[in-house]
Amino acid sequence: MPKQTTPKHPLAEVFGFAVTDMSVAANRHRAKRLCPFNNKVPNCTKDKAQDPLGVCSVFHEDEVVITCPVRFRQEWLIADDAADFFFPSDATWTTLTEVRLKEADGSSAGNVDIVVCAYDKAGKVYDFGALEVQAVYISGNVRNPFEYYMEASAKRGSMDWTKEVNYPRPDYLSSSRKRLAPQLIFKGGIINAWGKKTAVALNKGFFDTLPKLPEVQKKEADIAWLIYDLKSPKNAGEHYELFRERTVYTKFEPALNQITRSRPGKVEDFMRQLQSKVDEKLETPPTNRTIENPFGR
Repeated sequence: MPKQTTPKHPLAEVFGFAVTDMSVAANRHRAKRLCPFNNKVPNCTKDKAQDPLGVCSVFHEDEVVITCPVRFRQEWLIADDAADFFFPSDATWTTLTEVRLKEADGSSAGNVDIVVCAYDKAGKVYDFGALEVQAVYISGNVRNPFEYYMEASAKRGSMDWTKEVNYPRPDYLSSSRKRLAPQLIFKGGIINAWGKKTAVALNKGFFDTLPKLPEVQKKEADIAWLIYDLKSPKNAGEHYELFRERTVYTKFEPALNQITRSRPGKVEDFMRQLQSKVDEKLETPPTNRTIENPFGR
């Protein structure tokens, strides 16, 4: 990930541009609340369509962490990389976003973020793969620094937010357990049962927090983990540049087992915790109440 001078605030990109970028393009995107990364509409719609939370990425420990799934759509690099996994190199393909997936009884299993469809010269679809995009959840409050910055962006690109409560940070654990694992279990399980492949696009920092996954050759894989990072912009008016840092190929079930498996600590530590709580309970003196004149005399 790009190394930064450690900032005193969490905001890396707002409406597609670095918060210190005061170029015409950056100011236009902030003023019009535009998304430059192929959102379904020209505007940012993150969190609230009428009052969007236009934070694309945040700083964390000298790194830049992508927090918006649409941010991964820069130049549709993720679709190109996924198609390279799904199909032969000469395939003609296109993308469909937010495609509903149903279980056998007709109930919804959720939407596939992006379906990459291969089609022939007559336009008939003959193959597809599912591309899931996993941005990172935030703990703390990122809207407060965003709104403060937007009130006077020209003056607050280097603001100090360190003393504010609920300073926002990436929550990798929740991102994997509450988002990534359920997505793979439900949607990925259906795709795998159909004999189709899945690609997962995620930030390098997020992937590095996952347990080590058993890798296989590309031709044997059910899942391609497309791991991306961001390069700092060289000039004003330019975006951070999304690039694929590497790809990890896995089978479906071994990868899912690793991600969903608990990583137990030492039982001795838990025993010490129990002992401490029992000691506290036994050392607490009983509550004695004095009853004045109990016999009414």
